Amino acid sequence: MDDDSGEDTGTEGTVAAAVDEARLREDVERNGEFGAVPGEGHGRTVLPGTEPNREAREYLLDRLEAAGLTVDVDAVGNLVGRWDPPGASGAPVAAGSHLDSVPEGGIFDGPLGVYAALEAVRAMRDAEFDPARPVEVVSFTGEEGSRFDPGLLGSSVAAGEHTVEAALARTDDDGVTLEAALEGIGFRGEGRLDAAGWDAWLELHVEQHTELESRGVPAGVVTDVTGITHCAVTVRGEANHAGSTPMGDRSDALCAAAEFVTDLERAANERTGVDPAAVGTVGRLDLSPNATNVVPGRVEMGVDVRSIERESMDHLVGAARESLDRLADQRGVETDLERGFDLRPTPMAARCRAALHGGADAAGLEAVDLHSGAAHDSMHVAAVTDAGMLFAPSRDGISHSPGEWTDWADCAAATRVLAAGLARLAA
Repeated sequence: MDDDSGEDTGTEGTVAAAVDEARLREDVERNGEFGAVPGEGHGRTVLPGTEPNREAREYLLDRLEAAGLTVDVDAVGNLVGRWDPPGASGAPVAAGSHLDSVPEGGIFDGPLGVYAALEAVRAMRDAEFDPARPVEVVSFTGEEGSRFDPGLLGSSVAAGEHTVEAALARTDDDGVTLEAALEGIGFRGEGRLDAAGWDAWLELHVEQHTELESRGVPAGVVTDVTGITHCAVTVRGEANHAGSTPMGDRSDALCAAAEFVTDLERAANERTGVDPAAVGTVGRLDLSPNATNVVPGRVEMGVDVRSIERESMDHLVGAARESLDRLADQRGVETDLERGFDLRPTPMAARCRAALHGGADAAGLEAVDLHSGAAHDSMHVAAVTDAGMLFAPSRDGISHSPGEWTDWADCAAATRVLAAGLARLAA
């Protein structure tokens, strides 16, 4: 992997200027109609392998072909449009994101990155820019994990983290496999997209935070993508009658669990003194027997720990274990913690960051460095080739919601940075 972002050819500014805000907006708005949900804001539900997903994929396919790209779909539904102009050779540079959403998600999360990548190619062509390398526009399957676990599914296959067979065998809550779902909408292709074959990768995404908005900056170059650990925690007490069991004789699993929640919050707050990116969350509780007149006998919790520092992640998981050990001693409950899903923090490649900063300069826009607190497909891609990420501002930091919004001027500004950065990498 090369650390050189490429010499400035003097043409990136022309490419940036060729970005058409109206054309980009038309694509993102049209995509937002697929799976649109009623109510305030701009919401959509587009789960992999559903009818709205088929509509979104077919629209993208049409737009790619209209821009003169050849289109391919791999076995897990990853969709790729390739611009292979005369004289271009070698490993391609690629950009994109995903089309799927969480239930009642926003219209920018994912699709902005896909259509910004397409707009970048259109801008290169309009500017008569001749890349030395082919350029690919990519839409990964199942980034959100909202129907087929885990998330980042298509990119994990492209990076070789999961096999095609394992991904296709994933099932939803109704027992439908990814393979059957993709076949049902006509997007079960052949072969495997190989991200290791790219020279470099860029992804534009909405920030999902307020840093850019609060600083009045149109673009953020991502330095690191957060690591994520999910822990399954169980607290077992003794279910008993709420009226006839004296307070001193109880082994209340929920009370113990409540202490655990505040212990984790305290540990995370303390850790921010040395690592502001460290966060710990208990986001799910299931208790049984879950009856008003019964002392809770069992609580299962889902714990989410994140940071761009692996040491902080390990520290917070250790603090969680210490809390459970204390509760077992003091409250007479049994506890268990299993650290399952575990993604290490992922730094973005220096040359991709340099290309994006160079793209911002070429576009006459300011860009600042910041980290990502959310996971993205670029995490998997970064394991096999140089990867970079760019953020556009999010109004009030709202995302995964119909209230998610990025002004169209901000979408276009970030796309200009992406287009110029992509041109620099392809030059």
